[in-house]
Amino acid sequence: MEKLALTQYPIHELIQRRWSPLAFSQQPVEPEKIASLLEAARWASSCFNEQPWLFLVATQAQTEDYQRLFSCLVEANQAWVQNAPVLMIGVAKLTFDHNGKPNAHAYYDLGAAVAQLTVQATASGLFVHQMAGFDTAKAREFCEIPTGYDPVVAIALGYYGDRQQLSDKLQEREASSRGRKAFPNFVFTSHWQQPYPLP
Repeated sequence: MEKLALTQYPIHELIQRRWSPLAFSQQPVEPEKIASLLEAARWASSCFNEQPWLFLVATQAQTEDYQRLFSCLVEANQAWVQNAPVLMIGVAKLTFDHNGKPNAHAYYDLGAAVAQLTVQATASGLFVHQMAGFDTAKAREFCEIPTGYDPVVAIALGYYGDRQQLSDKLQEREASSRGRKAFPNFVFTSHWQQPYPLP
């Protein structure tokens, strides 16, 4: 299934094809593809090149690790994630290595790494669904994440599956059209809320 972005201006087809499905196939993701996704994340830019991102990764074949990550998800996400063959939690390191001071950009940099991972996934025929719906305290406890590191995002990864496996409500959500804010709502000149004149 494809849900191409209906854009006003041309964009790269990988960005146009990227979307966040709910229906995943249980088909395993090849280890070399997982490695390529993490390599793409590794080469994201970051403040002071600190690379303040860490990833907890588990496949369904790694039953105990997979269940640990799965148990951190909220119930509404567990309902559709269960077939996804790979789960991840993205973690941000909150201090700089070079001076020990707080890194106010750690979340931003983790986001950049996940964005690159997502584009690489799309290029590999895979889909990524990022989730805020997980219990960060449980993730910290179950995965033994130390102080100074924050679990920020949960990620489901895999090949697209059969949307008929979803509940009626989730099938409706899966089939719904995609949309984005209009440019005047988020692109301004140097004056707040003064729309930038795009062609």
